[in-house]
Amino acid sequence: MARLLGVDIPNRKKIEFSLRYIYGVGPTRAKKILEVTGIDPDRRTQELNEQEISLISNYIIDQKIMVEGDLRRAVTNNLKRLQSIRCYRGLRHQRGLPVRGQRTITNARTRKGGRKTVGVVRKA
Repeated sequence: MARLLGVDIPNRKKIEFSLRYIYGVGPTRAKKILEVTGIDPDRRTQELNEQEISLISNYIIDQKIMVEGDLRRAVTNNLKRLQSIRCYRGLRHQRGLPVRGQRTITNARTRKGGRKTVGVVRKA
């Protein structure tokens, strides 16, 4: 596996899809990185040499793109800030409920977790 910015990216996949394994690099950003660095997006990761891999990592560093640890830290700090000022969004995050106005009377199982049923417990 090739290592890029502290992340192992798969060898057998096309480089365009392998870059997405880096937290903070999605489809659009991956295409742009390859376009600017001049690397063919159809090439496999294992076909790249060290110079091309360093070219990609240098571009990400030079453009000051937040990836991996820095981005995770920033997102966590944003959520902590919202919770500390006790705003509506922060409270919804704290309680594990949908944040962006979705309904909760039905659905919302992803945020709320599995159904909690209260039933009669009978002795065996």
